[in-house]
Amino acid sequence: MQIKGIKHEKQGVIFDMDGLLVNSEELYWKANIQASKEYNLGIPDDSYLTLVGASIKSMDDFYAKYFASDEVRRAFVKRTDDLVWQWTDEGKLVLKPGVQEILDKFEELGINMGLASNNYKSVVDHDLWVTGCRNYFDYIVTHDEVAEHKLRSKPFPDLYLEAQKKSGLAKDQLLIFEDSSMGVEAAANAGIDCVMIPDLKAPTAIDRKKAIMVCQNFFQLSTLIF
Repeated sequence: MQIKGIKHEKQGVIFDMDGLLVNSEELYWKANIQASKEYNLGIPDDSYLTLVGASIKSMDDFYAKYFASDEVRRAFVKRTDDLVWQWTDEGKLVLKPGVQEILDKFEELGINMGLASNNYKSVVDHDLWVTGCRNYFDYIVTHDEVAEHKLRSKPFPDLYLEAQKKSGLAKDQLLIFEDSSMGVEAAANAGIDCVMIPDLKAPTAIDRKKAIMVCQNFFQLSTLIF
């Protein structure tokens, strides 16, 4: 597969999940805001964007800044999770624009497809089955492998290096798709080309430098494949 603007022919792709394939980041953001209002936390709505694609340290820093106690934090996190699961059951978790079409296109082209997510395997499997795209993927790497094999989460390269190993392909034969700065950094650290398709947060100058390309959505990417 050739993509206009990318030098090497690609035989495999690796997707992130949250905010890239599915709209889970948007649901979590809205759930954060609702939970905050219910607990009268008074946290500005935009502040929750800090949690989008955030590292564990960034999340800990956020909680330390805005939450007076661990008890309040735990209640907030539980309410957020409960809301997201409720909305998922109501059919509000959906594929992002162009995802179904690009998965079909890659399948038609015989492209090896994998997924590497910081999320837990149970959540990844659930979200992929709910949105009907689980069977497209030849392999999946999740937080569970990180814990089991003592790997480091994104932005370290470990998840993507493990995914590369499972793909059986060389780095220059692979292309990573990411929506967050942390994911783009992980791909760069792994030495694998990355296309950024941003979700809730606009790409930074550093993102544009580290990613080989930035697209608005998968529809735009599809027009570049030949």
